[in-house]
Amino acid sequence: MMPGETSDKILFEIQAEYLTASVKFPEFNTAHEGYAVILEELDELWDEVKRNPEARIREAMRKEAIQVAAMALRFIIDCC
Repeated sequence: MMPGETSDKILFEIQAEYLTASVKFPEFNTAHEGYAVILEELDELWDEVKRNPEARIREAMRKEAIQVAAMALRFIIDCC
């Protein structure tokens, strides 16, 4: 976590990302679609992680990780 952050703040951001995506995009039609969206977000996180450690942007990694978590939440809600 970044200095001064709590898990509640992070969970709030995940929920906000989930709600934003839910307004912009329809629910997942199938589990396959949900998996593909999670994989796309995970690939974007992986792109940030693969950067040279000196070139990594922590905020970019954090943003992508929040998007992964939000889409996992959406998968649970839409598909499970």
